[in-house]
Amino acid sequence: MPDAAALTPASVADAALGRITDLAARLLDAPAAHLSLVEGATALAGLATPLTADDLCVATADATGPLVVPDAAADSRVATVAAVVEGAVGAYLGVPLLGREGRVLGALCVTHPAPRDWSGTEVALLTDLAAAAVTELELAALSADYEADRVRWQLAVGAGGVGSFDWDLVTGRIDWDDQLHLLFGMEPGQFGGTIEEFNAVLHPDDVPRVAQAIDRAVATCSEYDAEYRVLLPGGSTRWVQARGTVLAGEDGTAVRLLGAAYDTTAKRDAEGRIARVLETMSAAFFLLDDAWRFTYVNAEAERLLGRTREQLVGGDIWELYPAAVGSDFEVNYRGAVQSGQPRAFEAYYPPPLDAWYEVRAWPGQDGLSVYFLDITTRRTSQQEAGRAQERLRAASARLHLLAAVSDDLSSTLDTEDAVRRLARHLVPGLATWCLITMADEHRHLRDIASWHAEPGLRRTVEHYADLRLTALSPRSYLFQALRTGQLVAVPDATETIAAALSGEAREVLRGLAPHMAYAIPMRARGRTVGAITLFLDAERGTLPPEDLTMLVQLADRAGLALDNARLYEEQRHISETLQRALLSAPVEPDHVHVVVRYLPADQAAEVGGDWYDAFLQRDGATVLAIGDVMGHDTQAAAAMSQVRTLLRGIAYTSGGSPAEVLESLDDAMRALKVDTMATAVVARLEQTDEQRARGQRRLRWSNAGHLAPLLVRPDATVHPLHGAGPEMLLGVAPGRRRTDSDVVLDSGSTVLMFTDGLVERRGEHVRDGLDRLHAVLTELAPDAVAAARSPDGLDLEALVDEVVRRMLDGRADDDVAVVAVHLYPQDAPRPPEAGPAHL
Repeated sequence: MPDAAALTPASVADAALGRITDLAARLLDAPAAHLSLVEGATALAGLATPLTADDLCVATADATGPLVVPDAAADSRVATVAAVVEGAVGAYLGVPLLGREGRVLGALCVTHPAPRDWSGTEVALLTDLAAAAVTELELAALSADYEADRVRWQLAVGAGGVGSFDWDLVTGRIDWDDQLHLLFGMEPGQFGGTIEEFNAVLHPDDVPRVAQAIDRAVATCSEYDAEYRVLLPGGSTRWVQARGTVLAGEDGTAVRLLGAAYDTTAKRDAEGRIARVLETMSAAFFLLDDAWRFTYVNAEAERLLGRTREQLVGGDIWELYPAAVGSDFEVNYRGAVQSGQPRAFEAYYPPPLDAWYEVRAWPGQDGLSVYFLDITTRRTSQQEAGRAQERLRAASARLHLLAAVSDDLSSTLDTEDAVRRLARHLVPGLATWCLITMADEHRHLRDIASWHAEPGLRRTVEHYADLRLTALSPRSYLFQALRTGQLVAVPDATETIAAALSGEAREVLRGLAPHMAYAIPMRARGRTVGAITLFLDAERGTLPPEDLTMLVQLADRAGLALDNARLYEEQRHISETLQRALLSAPVEPDHVHVVVRYLPADQAAEVGGDWYDAFLQRDGATVLAIGDVMGHDTQAAAAMSQVRTLLRGIAYTSGGSPAEVLESLDDAMRALKVDTMATAVVARLEQTDEQRARGQRRLRWSNAGHLAPLLVRPDATVHPLHGAGPEMLLGVAPGRRRTDSDVVLDSGSTVLMFTDGLVERRGEHVRDGLDRLHAVLTELAPDAVAAARSPDGLDLEALVDEVVRRMLDGRADDDVAVVAVHLYPQDAPRPPEAGPAHL
């Protein structure tokens, strides 16, 4: 049911609907007639004036047929309408306007001020007038759609530079639009409108061909399609593509040709340039259309195909070259077209061509493009070419193997693990199975890796590796390779090696049944650090000299990597030992647990500049310090030791606050010419009698350009200790005043101090690392707080280790120092982990 608020009266501006309304009033002898539309139909006739809710037409629009009301005041359907109540309407007749599929468009009605009987003829008449109104509405809609389509078409044609023509074949008159005049270089209206004038502006060479296309289309009442050159007034030419449709009259003969044309000069120029390139190519080229007809053939293709261009263009490839049917040519050509993917192949065509061709075929919008070369000479020496290709593939495989092994050896510090992976690179490419052996500095041997091409035999090879070194004779091939540093080949490997084995190892080897074996020593800096042993079954035969040369080179690379790793570990161990020797164990004051950690960087065997300290001043206050001297070398380590020693001495003898200690340290560094810069945080745990009674301590600290410590309160919340903020680094501007900050700590609190190596990662802002540390500590804090109350809690040692593990994930890009302190309740017994009470 339509909403009354959606109904609108007919606009007087609509002449057709107005005439129908006036006609209804005259024919039915009624003083008034109305035509109202629902909102969806008003747009058809431009009607938009709202209708009041008590309009009588609403009732008609709601009805399924004519609404006949002889006495409006007595009819309950309309008695309450304002016009009836006021006496303006005594009788009413209305008919709904029904569109397609029964859609209600509105209502046509007439009224009389006095009651009146409406005859069946009058009802039928109003019904007919309503149908006429519906027709007008639908016609208006069609007109609007047509006009919109026309405007859109004109815009599209104008934007595309397309002109249109209309040729009346009966009168001979040809009409051009303005765009077509411009296309032919004429002013609008300049064209005379005859076929003779049209032919006069065509290039003379194209006139017969265009005439033939027109005659064919007219004779068959079919499509017209032609591309031709137009002679422009200035003497230049323009290519034009024209297409059209011939319309037939009642007798079936052509009466009209409608069409359009557009400029194709740019396309023709591009095609000309492409054709010139194709003609100068040393490779043959032809183009096939969708019907497999030749549409273009270059000069080289004429020569190789043994036919002229005139013989080929327009011809069917399967008819011109019947031997191609069912051959690789047809399979690949049709496959390329069907898949839309290019094909490359080699194929032979029998006499009269009698040649081998290398062919590449690409499908595209214009058809199938085919490039081909005569490779008959090359194919006559195919066997040699195959051997060359095989040698090339083998060399490529060797280079790939060397690159993969080099990448493994250089991508990890765990060189032994990289050498283990070497076994999987060698099998099955070069051997059936493989063993990797290492020799330490004491010449002790151990097999560190094994691999077999058959998954079911890998456990057997592992078992053999467990047995063979103790069962192998010192005079065997493996010890010979290790002693001499030379590759040792072992033919008839099963029997030869079994003769040098004892016990169970001999039977396991016979089960593996190697046919050939090679022991390649891994050498570095004049010493042999291990060996690679390859085993080949009977089907593989022996390895060529090129592979053996490559294996010697590969083994030397692995040996050098292993020896580098050994030297690196030795230097790193020395560096770490020296670094730790410069750092002392933390103090163990009463009811305060101090934990320290130092981790050297993984990437370099260098002494770092990170340091920590924890000691007591004369008055018993605990001093905590952490810092980082600029640099990563022995000079930085020496400077670190000087700075740390100076700070400890100044703090102990002076008993000053952290700020005073840092000020004195800055002065001492200048006076003693400790030429370095460093960051540091110095903190002091203090306690008055009142604070002791409350179980509290005051932490006073000063920050010289270092990262802020983190405080874990007893409620497990984590807070950075920014205080007055970081001040100038040590060694930059001695004599500057420094500031102390302080905070009162309850028992159960934990303070974590750290260097930047804990939070910095390559390619990441330090802010991200600090946020990550805050999140880790927040997650672990509840267990850390519980440590003071329950044996199941995470004690300070475990807390620090877990924080370091999560933050570094097993890898430290820089050296790391950590100091953590936890405050225990003073009214409880001293916990064992806090250590003995030293003052």
